[in-house]
Amino acid sequence: MKKSFLSIVVFMMTAVSAFAGGILTNTNQSVLFLKNPARDAAIGLDGVYSNPAGVVFMPEGFHLAFNWQYAHQTRTITSTNPLFALGKKNNGLTTKVFEGIADAPFIPSVQAAYNKGNWSFQFNFSIPGGGGVCEFENGLGSFENAVGSIAYLLQQRGLPVEGYDVDAYMRGRQYFFGFQLGAAYKIDEHWAVYGGLRALYGNASYRARLSNIQVKLKNQQAGESYYVNFDRFINGAIADINKQIGQAELATQMGAMTPEELAAAQARAEEALVPLEMLQKYGQGVNLMSNQEGFGVAPVIGIDFKIANFNFAAKYEFNTQMKMKNHSTLEKALKIEGDYANFPGISNINKYENDTDVDEDAPALLAIGAQWSVIPELRLNLGYHHYYDKNAHWYNDSQKLLDSGSNEYLGGVEWDVTDRVNISCGAQITRYGLTDAYMNDLSFVVNSYSAGFGVSYKATDKITLTAAYFQTNYDDYDKVTQAHPQTGDVISGDSFTRTNRVLGLGVQVDF
Repeated sequence: MKKSFLSIVVFMMTAVSAFAGGILTNTNQSVLFLKNPARDAAIGLDGVYSNPAGVVFMPEGFHLAFNWQYAHQTRTITSTNPLFALGKKNNGLTTKVFEGIADAPFIPSVQAAYNKGNWSFQFNFSIPGGGGVCEFENGLGSFENAVGSIAYLLQQRGLPVEGYDVDAYMRGRQYFFGFQLGAAYKIDEHWAVYGGLRALYGNASYRARLSNIQVKLKNQQAGESYYVNFDRFINGAIADINKQIGQAELATQMGAMTPEELAAAQARAEEALVPLEMLQKYGQGVNLMSNQEGFGVAPVIGIDFKIANFNFAAKYEFNTQMKMKNHSTLEKALKIEGDYANFPGISNINKYENDTDVDEDAPALLAIGAQWSVIPELRLNLGYHHYYDKNAHWYNDSQKLLDSGSNEYLGGVEWDVTDRVNISCGAQITRYGLTDAYMNDLSFVVNSYSAGFGVSYKATDKITLTAAYFQTNYDDYDKVTQAHPQTGDVISGDSFTRTNRVLGLGVQVDF
């Protein structure tokens, strides 16, 4: 059962921060994206990620860009659960708000291209997944539900338990480093193609702590309630039952009980001991240390077509097969059968068993874009992204719980105010194929719309500076697990939402 608690904690932390893009993919891999996310058909150095075929239409020479981004996220889950009323810190309420803070103070990326003749040789380094640290200072709903279930289970066994208390803390760090190498070839003045490889290296670290677990007891004689250390209580309860068994055996030897009565008493005692011994492992609290790492490689192809004042482009990233290797304190997965098999957290236990491999694919992505130069100084951009989430492989086939893959719709405008100053802005709408079966407070995404704006300044003929701001506004996703049959009031369920703000600075050097 101790391991089941750990599985709850770690499973929650598997999606630390996807700042823009699909469920497991970051698309904001340059500051130019922040100032206008519709870059799928733009001609620029950031195209080594967004439009690699189009980079070949840039001037000859060596081009290099450095980007820095700072992102701040919050994740808020409003959970309703009857068991929360048993919690010491909940004031008898069944609804509680859990908030996680995710900060990524340093998200770097590098783009480079060398153009010569009809060829463009390109390199991109970025963080296409994860990229930060997430903290839940007071745990989250499913975590507290497991603690509340302890108190409830003890109540059902006839013990004088009225409530619980626990101190909880969780922290996760996750980075997926991406390295992309490829080349574009200009077939003629209209057409260009691209082929390359992207390598992903994933590294994650998770920490969790449960301490000071207590149960609230009622003194039957005095009529008063008090809190007692759970370890002391559970060990005392087990000792009392074993003492009763010993007394029954002694009574049988002395002829005060028949063998049949002794067997019945032993059966009742054994029935009472099973859940107590199962919960005994919570007595000392829980401390988790878990690390994961993995590696995957996938092809990337692209095409660009220029005609008159229009430019059209498409890119396809193949599915990146990845397995994350576990190095954790979960030495052996705990499997419970019978009446207690559905105790909270058990179903996810195997994901973080030490020395196991877990599926964590980065799904394939199709990106299509168009750009119209209304006049040479003014450009309009459109884009569309589709993530093939249901074709990826994730732990326990969770991708099958989605209704569909993710879709994004993008638009933006760029204006060269002068020869040295460019301003732009854009927006992005993200829609996932979410279902109640997929959504949980351990790891979640919600539909959103984003907007960004920024300015680029050409300081010299070779150096361009860029600053941008990007913000995502999220919808609420309400998942009702149980409602009152007459009033429709929520008895148990969760409401999910997030916030996201990103600031970026970049410099590009053209040799």
